Amino acid sequence: VICHSIAGKGNTKGPLDEVGLNLSADEIRQWIVDAPAMAAKAKADRKPEMKAFTSLAEADLDALVAYLQSLKK
Repeated sequence: VICHSIAGKGNTKGPLDEVGLNLSADEIRQWIVDAPAMAAKAKADRKPEMKAFTSLAEADLDALVAYLQSLKK
C-alpha cells in the first residue's frame, strides 16, 4: 500500500488495476526481479524507485505474477 494501489486502496500514484492489460507476464516478472533495469527501459522516474525483489521463492514469484496478470480492472 505504500508503493502501489489496487481498487483505490494504497498509493494512488502507482495503480496496478490494469497491469494485466498493459504488461505481459514476463514483463511483470522482470519488474519484480529487476525493477531498476525495467525502469530504465520504460524511462520511468518515479520516486522512490522500485527495488528488485530477488529473494522470492520461485513459487511465490509465479503466484504474484499470476495475480498481477489477472488485474484487468
